[in-house]
Amino acid sequence: MAKRKKQEGQPKGSPLWMNTFADLMNLLLCFFVMLFAMSTVDAQKFELIAASFNETFSIFSAGATAIGDGVLISNGVSQLNELDQYINSTGKANDGDIVPEDLQEIEEKIQQAKIEESEKLAEKVEEAVTEQNLEGVVDIEFTSQYVELTLQGALLFDSGSAVLKEESVPVLDKLGIMLERYAESVIEIEGHTDNVPMSGAKYSNNDELSSGRALSVFNYLIDHTNLDPSMVKHAGRGEYAPIADNSTSEGRAMNRRVEIRIYHSLSSY
Repeated sequence: MAKRKKQEGQPKGSPLWMNTFADLMNLLLCFFVMLFAMSTVDAQKFELIAASFNETFSIFSAGATAIGDGVLISNGVSQLNELDQYINSTGKANDGDIVPEDLQEIEEKIQQAKIEESEKLAEKVEEAVTEQNLEGVVDIEFTSQYVELTLQGALLFDSGSAVLKEESVPVLDKLGIMLERYAESVIEIEGHTDNVPMSGAKYSNNDELSSGRALSVFNYLIDHTNLDPSMVKHAGRGEYAPIADNSTSEGRAMNRRVEIRIYHSLSSY
């Protein structure tokens, strides 16, 4: 009977898979021992570890060991509420930009330039009002943003109405001629009322009435001038921006008005 040739290099002892299995068991044992050790915390050891970190990094209650008595970290995490103060103390704005020392001076110069531009525009408008014989009919005021022309509502409309009165047409025609000189500027028309509630009229409240009056002036100027409609805005402010006391008849008459604002090139409109 033929004999089977013995294979050379065959390992002696237990099979190889048993070695792998034994290693796996050892790892599992170590893992569970570690879990057990972590499940019970020695308070005394924890305090020692915390004290060690405290002395090294200066981020716990003692502080000021490694970094020094700064505004934030060395005085505790609670000081993070003063982050804005700390950032400003470094000379930077909240967004990281450097704040120029003369920023206030620059802003004042810009504001002054706007006021001067408004003054020049107001002088030209006043000359035009004089040319059109509108003194006493149109009041002129100005801010750093615009020159404002004010027309009393009694001149333009009957009570509770947004239909232009016939006697207002010559005034609006003269205003239109004057406004055409500033066709490249933004022009805004605002309607205002007193605080007397509406009753039994076409408009249910003063908001609607003021909007309707501003729109009537807008439509007339667009129809009878060469003004660009895209440069002319209109809005109703109702009773919410009075210029006089609504408890008197004189004050209510002043509050019923239409304002026309002419903005200049430096306006931030």
